[in-house]
Amino acid sequence: MPPEFVARCREQFPALRREQNGQPIVYWDGPAGTQVPQSVADAVSDYLLHHNANTHGAFATSRETDALMDDAHAAVADLLGAGYSDLIAFGANMTSLTFALSRALARTWRPGDEIIVSGLDHDANVSPWVLAAQDAGVSVKQIAVRLDDCTLDLEDFRSKLSSKTKLVAVGCASNAVGTINPVAEITRLAHDAGALVFLDAVHYAPHALIDVTDWGCDFLACSAYKFFGPHVGILYGQRMRMETLRPYKLRPAPESLPGRWMTGTQNFEGISGVVAAIEYLSQIAGVGGSRRDQLKATYAKIVAYEQTLSAKLLAGLETIDAVSVYGMTDPRRLEERLPTFSIRHQALPPKQLAKYLSDRGVFAWHGNYYALPLTEALGLEPEGAVRLGMVHYNTPDEIDRVLAILRELE
Repeated sequence: MPPEFVARCREQFPALRREQNGQPIVYWDGPAGTQVPQSVADAVSDYLLHHNANTHGAFATSRETDALMDDAHAAVADLLGAGYSDLIAFGANMTSLTFALSRALARTWRPGDEIIVSGLDHDANVSPWVLAAQDAGVSVKQIAVRLDDCTLDLEDFRSKLSSKTKLVAVGCASNAVGTINPVAEITRLAHDAGALVFLDAVHYAPHALIDVTDWGCDFLACSAYKFFGPHVGILYGQRMRMETLRPYKLRPAPESLPGRWMTGTQNFEGISGVVAAIEYLSQIAGVGGSRRDQLKATYAKIVAYEQTLSAKLLAGLETIDAVSVYGMTDPRRLEERLPTFSIRHQALPPKQLAKYLSDRGVFAWHGNYYALPLTEALGLEPEGAVRLGMVHYNTPDEIDRVLAILRELE
């Protein structure tokens, strides 16, 4: 993206105009939730002020809410490459949807069965499956992580797959160190063994194009607040799985898709914001065609631009001897990672470093970011690390600011 293009994107985010001590805030906290465009806030407000109602009524605002939900299912299907809007379910957040799905899947498991989780994942894609396995008397295996570059050990994965494997749960990308996992290959291997595949795309969604059809996964979940929208969870499932798997649901709730997977009254105002966030993403590239085509063009630009940000930050961090970077640092492998970096600085422990950055207008998270298996394996507990997470509204100038602050501590 040229500088003027990034500037036009940034103009749409009111939060980016906030200042501290006369300087704009550097929002590098995106992995825990991105800022939102004005259009998203407007959509939420407009729904609450002019269309607020429950669904399936005979009156105008209810019919308008029905239309909103139809639009939202279609928009998310385009974002995920699902093809069919009724394969999309909404919920409170990815974690809640995953817990609900894990309970339903566990009904199909029997003692002696096995599931596989990842040592690189956010705990929302670990504990729901582990707890469900415990309830069902099912064994849990974990894919090992190569600690030198924080990538999944696929040989270890192959060795743990068997005819007993019923589910493989893995993230599309690490929310701690930015590693992109080869989910299409993982899905193929799992299916060859007869296992289902659940993908966590929460951290991946703001950075690269999701394609559930190409990947072939059985289920995928993500959260809109990570891709410039409100706090709404999203679940995709293949039709055969969503229709035949028995969810925990209320008796009057529909048996048809997608309603059988959407428990209770939905967050309609938030879902309105989801549609606006996807519309924002579809318009960035400024091309015509279908919304899916527009999203493909947008994400191609985002990927290319964010790789330049990653290259610049990595090159700068390499010059600071006091900083340790965890995960992939080879500049020749930028296609295998997202612009998310966990670091430690010899001068300050993570919490104090995050506070030091915050005092200078840089917002970044410290701790383990719920990626506990990884931070334990890296020996970073109990303090964790500091996560520097960029998205497409961040800039090279911000990188210079952050590097200058880190050099102050040498």
